[in-house]
Amino acid sequence: MPGLILPTLTKAEVESHNTEKSCYVTIGTNVYDITDFLDSHPGGPELILEYAGKDVTAILKDEDSHAHSDSAYEILEESHVAFLVTEKLKPNGQVQKKIADSQINEQVSPVVHPRTGMSCEEDLNKETDFTQDYKKHKFLDLNKPLLMQVWFGGFSKEFYLDQVHRPRHYKGGASAPLFGNFLEPLSLTPWWMVPLIWLPAIAYGTYLASEGFESKLSLALFWGFGVFLWTLIEYILHRCLFHLDKYLPDNRVGITLHFLLHGVHHYLPMDKYRLVMPPTLFVVLATPFWKLAHTLFYWDWYLGTAIYCGGIFGYVCYDLTHYFLHHQNLPLWYKGLKKYHLAHHFLDYELGFGVTSRFWDRIFGTELPTLVKTS
Repeated sequence: MPGLILPTLTKAEVESHNTEKSCYVTIGTNVYDITDFLDSHPGGPELILEYAGKDVTAILKDEDSHAHSDSAYEILEESHVAFLVTEKLKPNGQVQKKIADSQINEQVSPVVHPRTGMSCEEDLNKETDFTQDYKKHKFLDLNKPLLMQVWFGGFSKEFYLDQVHRPRHYKGGASAPLFGNFLEPLSLTPWWMVPLIWLPAIAYGTYLASEGFESKLSLALFWGFGVFLWTLIEYILHRCLFHLDKYLPDNRVGITLHFLLHGVHHYLPMDKYRLVMPPTLFVVLATPFWKLAHTLFYWDWYLGTAIYCGGIFGYVCYDLTHYFLHHQNLPLWYKGLKKYHLAHHFLDYELGFGVTSRFWDRIFGTELPTLVKTS
């Protein structure tokens, strides 16, 4: 069964689709794009255009006008493109609290959130029907390598951001093709590579830093400060770099870079091999912080190294936590954190930027309420 990934439209937006070039109709809270069916309608397009942008429940049931067969409803089902809401919901905590009973509003199906088209964290694991998904959304075909589709897609920023934040699920958590060539392995990173590569480097760096400290307690305090500092860096990177959506250049270069950096994770959030950061990308991001640490603490190389190593350890904890939140059954405390992070994916991607903790979300007012039912 494909995941629920349909967008939402207001009544005014549906009513604006009332021409031969774009003809929408509704049945209850379901919105159908029947533009392609106009010329095929037995009674001619004029009969349909009379109801363009309107609800057709009554006319479909009106036998005096024309009795519609089951095939008519089957055609409509294939043209289902959205759900109807009374108003667009803004991405903020107050709005999310209004839907704490898992409903968007009185006019919409009680299982669909307008930001992502999903109802609960379980929907993240519902298999996407590749063919139907591409037919309905005209975004990415999961049967083909994704990167070049993003590059040549000609998507507007608004359309891209709407679609990339509506999660899909690929073959039970397998990795969809990104490059489709010899570069593919470079985009896939098993979780265990993170501690395998970076913990020895952290240990060696900490050893070098210790040579400049007379007290091991002082070393531990500055190293711990580096871990704490990472939690802030984690928040800033996630909010201001990975989700710089409003400031994303509206061109294919900006959109493609966004997709590679973080968009692919929101598009396929349960991909087991694109959850932790590839070592090459981490080196690129970590190098400026090495220089920054030794610029800020220029008077003591050992001090800067101790803080930096603590920060890198914080990163390792972050990446492992991120993976386990998506793919492991966790102890009680982590279950709350898991629910919080997965809500960032299925409920509102513009809130809930903390992964290892919601501390900085509380400080900066971006905490995501997790009152929504998840079953």
